[in-house]
Amino acid sequence: MDTATDTGMDLKGKRLLILGGSRISCEIVKHARAMGITTGVTDWYSLETSPAKQMADEAYFVSTSNIEEIVDLINSRSFDGVITGFTDSTLPYYAEICERAGLPAYGTKEQFEVFTDKTRYKKLLEQFEIPTIPEYNVDGAYFEEAFEKIDYPVIVKPADGSGSKGITVCHNQDELRTAIAFASETSDIKTILVEQYLDKPEVTIFWLFINGKYYMTLLGNRHIKHNQDGELPLPAGYTYPAKVQTKFLEETAPKMKRMFQAAGIKNGMMFMQCKVVDGQCVVYDIGYRLTGTLEYINLNALCGYDPMDMMIHFALTGNMGVLDIETKIDPYLNGKYAYNVSILCCPGEIAQITGIEEVRNFPGVIDVVVSHPEGDIITPNMKGRLAQITIRILGKADSSEQMCNDILNIQRMFNINSVMGENMILDGMDKNDFIGTLL
Repeated sequence: MDTATDTGMDLKGKRLLILGGSRISCEIVKHARAMGITTGVTDWYSLETSPAKQMADEAYFVSTSNIEEIVDLINSRSFDGVITGFTDSTLPYYAEICERAGLPAYGTKEQFEVFTDKTRYKKLLEQFEIPTIPEYNVDGAYFEEAFEKIDYPVIVKPADGSGSKGITVCHNQDELRTAIAFASETSDIKTILVEQYLDKPEVTIFWLFINGKYYMTLLGNRHIKHNQDGELPLPAGYTYPAKVQTKFLEETAPKMKRMFQAAGIKNGMMFMQCKVVDGQCVVYDIGYRLTGTLEYINLNALCGYDPMDMMIHFALTGNMGVLDIETKIDPYLNGKYAYNVSILCCPGEIAQITGIEEVRNFPGVIDVVVSHPEGDIITPNMKGRLAQITIRILGKADSSEQMCNDILNIQRMFNINSVMGENMILDGMDKNDFIGTLL
């Protein structure tokens, strides 16, 4: 469904500048093209290493942090709007670019600075009595004293990180010292967090913001897998809706809405990753942006609205686009179920992928999104990061039992081999992952 038609506004011929040309930004290009929009992509990467540039109508080579040159590009090439996708670090630049160019931005620079800094948004969560992960104050001048008070395991992360970069789980002081140095190197603001590591089930909450109204669109189980020794566990998939959803909507969602109002949030979308402790969603990560989980594909298929299209619509018009959104939003998915299967691969060069077309034609599958095609290299430094997700499969089902069976079947349909002839696929979800997690 083309959400742009819900306002009666024709976006055909409009010009959209996309900040960042990574492969996942191809999703923005694809959606914009379907709406009849001309796309340009800019960053400092070459055409060969920027998949979205290769797909877009126009390619530019101005860094997303070079505000003045991008504003000149917008004016000289008559772009009608600007959008950025899946990287936290670009968001403050995006806000300033839009302000300088007189174009709509869904958030302010201050809001992005708060919601990309884990230290700052944790304080905001605590202010509104929203559960968050306990942390330790590890001051560089008093390491030894701080270390004595720590109850392991802990997780160390850069305060401004995303995509699982710079994150380490530590079980002793030596590991903690190494992790602190690693996270500090990864952090642009040179600030780290040391939190209690909770080995608990995970969920992700998705929000949509429209003119100061706040809608929880989905709450899904995030099925993480410990399938690489010594590495951060990664999600093998998502299932919706999660069992904890009703309790969350009753107890925690109202507090979050008050927080959004206090922060002055008007438009856009947000995800929150949480641990589930005693039935409560305990927040540990937030992104005020598009998400790599591509949940908008599930929402469009099951509820008839597409947050990706809405974000594009906002970039070009200053409004989110769908007029009758309250009749469409349903976190219970009209009694149906949805899933996102993530095929994780170990490091190596991909020589062959089989099963994509078979999965595309599998009943219930909505879309198959390839992050690493044949010829791509998953490097050793991608281990323990979301960059190991090679393929995502988005689908729907009429029952939880059918969904679980479909996921297990889909996982078995793929083969991904390296140039050395080795199987690259890591262990995915199994039937035990679904027990007690779904409504």
